[in-house]
Amino acid sequence: MNVFSDPLLVAYRVTTMVLGPLAPALLAWRRRRGKEDPGRIGERLGRTELIRPDGRLAWLHGASVGEGLALLPLVERLIERGFRVIVTTGTVTSAKILGVRLPLGAIHQYAPIDVPAVMGRFLEHWRPDLVAIAESEIWPNMLCETRRRSIPLVLVNARLSRRSFSRWRMFPRTIGPLLGRVDLILAQTYEDALRLERLGAPRVQIAGNLKYDVPPPPIDPVKLAELTAAIGPRPVWLAASTHPPEEDIIIEAHIQAAGQRPGLLTIIAPRHVARGADIAGIAAARGIVTALRSRGDPITRETGLYVADTMGELGVFYRLAGLVFVGKSIGGAAGGQNPIEPAKLGAAVLHGPDVANFVEVYRAIDTAKGAIMVADASTLARTLGALLSDPASARLMARAAGEAVDRLGGATNVVMTALEPYLMQMQLERR
Repeated sequence: MNVFSDPLLVAYRVTTMVLGPLAPALLAWRRRRGKEDPGRIGERLGRTELIRPDGRLAWLHGASVGEGLALLPLVERLIERGFRVIVTTGTVTSAKILGVRLPLGAIHQYAPIDVPAVMGRFLEHWRPDLVAIAESEIWPNMLCETRRRSIPLVLVNARLSRRSFSRWRMFPRTIGPLLGRVDLILAQTYEDALRLERLGAPRVQIAGNLKYDVPPPPIDPVKLAELTAAIGPRPVWLAASTHPPEEDIIIEAHIQAAGQRPGLLTIIAPRHVARGADIAGIAAARGIVTALRSRGDPITRETGLYVADTMGELGVFYRLAGLVFVGKSIGGAAGGQNPIEPAKLGAAVLHGPDVANFVEVYRAIDTAKGAIMVADASTLARTLGALLSDPASARLMARAAGEAVDRLGGATNVVMTALEPYLMQMQLERR
């Protein structure tokens, strides 16, 4: 089906062409709001000072932190096969994290905005031999400009929720041509594959979830030792990747649990670190002595809440606490955050009831008794009290969580096998 047979796609193409000259003004507005990197705005317009490296180049794209990190195992395997790799994401946070975690042979760039001229400029500069897009980042101009240059285009770690499937079903003449421009779709689950096929995707395989193969985040041993010494023998737990209004629930649970466990230290690592001062204010209003990591506040005997509002240190705090509540899962902050990293770093997992974004992994670790679901502040406080009083049970939970996640791995091998025909063809063409 021709992409230009659908009025919506034609309208999108024309609109982005006409409004393209306004892109710098839009990016400047986003920069003032802290949503763009001031020193790298040109990358969003398809411009860069970097020179394309010689040899085969793969372009891998993920929307933000989670999608970008999920690509890491694939990045490493492609480098082993002789590729240079460029990874693009669209957020400032993801750029900072991937800038640290990408291996030698890979570089990060901000994703070009989906304007035909911008996307064309990006592709003409980098001239990728392979394009792999993570999850559900389906941008019409990206797909059209890539296909126009006959570059193999693969959707990896693909997923499609029931809600998105229901919305796309109302626009079959739009989604069908778009999916038809993808050479191969490697879906996370059978359900994802079935939904994509029903929307018109011609070539779909089930590969599993690359996130299970991602190595755990790095740990700075010096920072870990310093924090361990500061905390001493006190009981400690971590609430990670929290969203409002979860912090109110966590602070209430701390107050209740501290009544049973004197000296309890609660660490909150918010998903968005800019909220650190606000969280500290909420805790202080409840009479809790609070320290803010971004401010350099020390942990003293009186500190009840420590707000870890810094980037790139979650690995340290997972190791430090050993008992982790994973956020965006309770009190209206629905969907859940990824529990794979704390499980891999030896933490027992607690979570709320709203984990729709990560159903498979939560089902696995819950079934393995590596995680416990808590419904409110009182349940969280009771669970904390029980596990902090019984470290042996907490260690058994942590081991079960890690083993459950390990059993779900292996998607990278499946993806590389599926990519092999494209890699072999590139090798033949270069002879």
